[in-house]
Amino acid sequence: LFSLFLTLPFLGSRAHYAPDEVTYLPGMTFKPNYRQWSGYLQARPGKFFHYWFVTSQRDPVKDPLVLWLNGGPGCSSLDGFLSENGPFHVNDDGATLYENPFSWNKIANVLYVESPAGVGYSYSDDKNYATDDDQVAEDNYRALQSFFAKFPKFAQNDFFIFGESYGGIYAPTLSLRVATGAATINFKGFAVGNGITSFALNKQSLIYFGYYHGLFGEDLWRDLNINCCDKGSCNFYNSSSVGVAFGIVYESGLNEYALYLNCEGVRGSHKGYERTMTHLFKNYMKQWLTHKVSVAHVPPCINSTAQMNWLNRGDVRKALHIPDTLPPWDLCSDEVGEQYTTLYPTMKDVYLKLLSLGLRGLVYNGDTDMACNFLGDQWFVEDLGLKETTKYQLWISDDQIAGFYQQFGNLTFLTVKGAGHMVPQWAPGPAFDMFQSFLTNGSY
Repeated sequence: LFSLFLTLPFLGSRAHYAPDEVTYLPGMTFKPNYRQWSGYLQARPGKFFHYWFVTSQRDPVKDPLVLWLNGGPGCSSLDGFLSENGPFHVNDDGATLYENPFSWNKIANVLYVESPAGVGYSYSDDKNYATDDDQVAEDNYRALQSFFAKFPKFAQNDFFIFGESYGGIYAPTLSLRVATGAATINFKGFAVGNGITSFALNKQSLIYFGYYHGLFGEDLWRDLNINCCDKGSCNFYNSSSVGVAFGIVYESGLNEYALYLNCEGVRGSHKGYERTMTHLFKNYMKQWLTHKVSVAHVPPCINSTAQMNWLNRGDVRKALHIPDTLPPWDLCSDEVGEQYTTLYPTMKDVYLKLLSLGLRGLVYNGDTDMACNFLGDQWFVEDLGLKETTKYQLWISDDQIAGFYQQFGNLTFLTVKGAGHMVPQWAPGPAFDMFQSFLTNGSY
């Protein structure tokens, strides 16, 4: 099936990479024009991160290398691979694969890492999965070093780090570690998609998002202003009066990841997404618990059944070189999420350091997401105090308005019209155009 790879000399001898190479995938009905590997990167002694690496379909030697990290904390980057920007996706039957016409590996080499240990097929020998933001950044950095030891020919490719959701913490902290580390990496920039950048701004902005999207009636809005505002300044972040408003967003059955899409699956069926919400809205959850309001039914609204069924097939695990001793793959890990310690209330200082080093940054948001809403990230970018170099303006994809953007020197804030939390999944065409523009430092 993969015999055409024998004609691709760009990565040296096949024997050098043979241990991790994927030469067959159950359910694949097409011949890929790229190579792929699945195996393990050592983050530290006894701690191993599962990776899946696909080369560019265009020019692996010259095209950039992109690291993709999903968030959680505790959710797998293989969700990004199989649902968002990977070269193929899993059919609803969970048995066959189909090509993704907007795969990011059409123009880049893409590395997916399941991080931290305990997520997906990543593991630790001692089964200690307690970690924090700094530890994850350090482990990801060491895993990168392990990757370049396996694939030294990619060390000089332009390198970018992308993170989604809680990847809004992972990506910048790892970027700073890479930018200031001793490893020789041709690091060019970082991007955060619907990411958490400031807990306070994310919570504060959600109330405005909810009201102006018609979720709150005038009586509730009036109560919020009476109880939380004084002399034109509102504090929805620390107020105990926001419980009803947050309950509408997260307890009523709305899809918090994409306001205008239906809520898929059974409400409360996936604890991993409940755990995500407790991290994104920690203070708010504490207030709810004080008032004895249950947080056990945050609607997951995400259907990952097909991916889970496929990844847990014995023949798929064997093809991906997954040890038989590891437990079944799951989208998110409760064990990791429950023991995770958040250290940074905001990424402001990290962004300013990265941008001062001349790195390019992109903050992009699907504008219907309520987990990490666009308004909070827009406020975050504006609060950095950078000089604007363009006006807020529309951008085009496939002859249609795809959203809006504004540039502040080497940092761009961009929205994707009508998309939710997982932009490459729900707006694949515009997401691909955005991706290409950012990698090439082109216009939007």
